[in-house]
Formats: sequence, structure tokens, C-alpha cells
Amino acid sequence: MDTNQNKALLDAVKWDANGLVCAIAQDYQTSRVLMVAWMNAEALTQTAQTGFAHYYSRSRQKQWMKGEESGHVQKVHQLRLDCDGDAIVMQIEQQGGIACHTGRESCFYQVWENGAWQTVDPILKHEQDIYGQK
Repeated sequence: MDTNQNKALLDAVKWDANGLVCAIAQDYQTSRVLMVAWMNAEALTQTAQTGFAHYYSRSRQKQWMKGEESGHVQKVHQLRLDCDGDAIVMQIEQQGGIACHTGRESCFYQVWENGAWQTVDPILKHEQDIYGQK
């Protein structure tokens, strides 16, 4: 990606006061929302350049590539920017079928039913098997 393309990529985004934009990872085949995270300009640039999802961790104050520890990388098929420029949807292919750090397919595994949050998706792989003992 040349300098003009990178400028066009970044200038269209309405970054928040912290220099971040909301990024939604959605399965490119099923359209299921797998996770929501944040991107800074560097993460968005690296995502566009490499074809794999990169994010910015607000809690760790650092950029990271999805799957760098777990191996569950996200291959990006398409980037979409909403009409206000303040949210990105990535149509992705989730390697290994696990997007959530809890070992589930999606971070959205809880459903509000009968006055309580119910866990409806199974754990596909336990966290300690993905990340080791912490």
C-alpha cells in the first residue's frame, strides 16, 4: 500500500479522542458477529497491508495481531466503514473456529432469557489449553 492509499484509508475514519475506532469482526460466510475490539491507525494500516486483523488493546495499551498467542488468526476478506466513519466491520475468516479468549466461537455467547444472562455457546477449547497456565 502506497502513501496515498494509506492516507485515504486513515483519513476517512473518525477517530475518537483516544485515536481509536470500534472494529467489529464478522464471519464472512455466516455473518455472525464474533467479536468487537478497537483499532488505532497502526492497527488498521497493518490489517489492510497484511490481510490479517490487528487491534489495539486498551487494557494493555498496545497493538496486537489477533491470534498471535492463540493461533486463532482472522483472515480479512473485506473492510467496511460505516456512514459516519466511526465504526469498521471486517468480514473475516476465523482460523480454528475460535474468536473468543474464553475458547468459544464468538464473544457473544450470552443471551438474555427469563430475567438472566444464559450461556448458550459451548467452550470449544479451554483457555489454559489455548494460552497455557497463567
